[in-house]
Amino acid sequence: MTRLPYADPERLPARAREALDAVPPLGVFRMMANAETAFRPWLRWGGVLLGDLALDPLLRELAILRVARLTPHADYEWVQHVPIARAVGASDEQVAALERDDVGAECFSDAQRTLLRFTTEVVVDARASDASFEAIRELLSARELIELMMVIGQYMMLARVMATTELDLDEPLDPRA
Repeated sequence: MTRLPYADPERLPARAREALDAVPPLGVFRMMANAETAFRPWLRWGGVLLGDLALDPLLRELAILRVARLTPHADYEWVQHVPIARAVGASDEQVAALERDDVGAECFSDAQRTLLRFTTEVVVDARASDASFEAIRELLSARELIELMMVIGQYMMLARVMATTELDLDEPLDPRA
């Protein structure tokens, strides 16, 4: 049971209700719709992060899963993004390594390990070390690096909303649907 009620579509302003009706019936959307005026811009923002970046989708999803593992009570994020990660190329071995917090596992490429170390530092310390920052700069363009930090920030925020509201788990969506 959530600590806050889900938004009641009947009580939402028309634009927020229309936006809620247009997305899958997931708890995250119903919870975020409580922020009536921010809901539509937040949906657009999430759509950009999931579909319109220069950052490689596999790197994006590895970062999201790392954020989920580093955030206590972020099961919702993990459950929803494992199928997405697999759909963009993550192997079962990579998902298992992330689940056991083994970011140095051999199943990851050097670039992926660099991204995971960077993500860990940004989440845990709010600032990547000079060494991690320089290593990621060798791999990503300035655009991709800023996009990565936007993804990390977005999913840190969502994980905190989900954890604090005790969002009910939904079955994961099929990313191919």
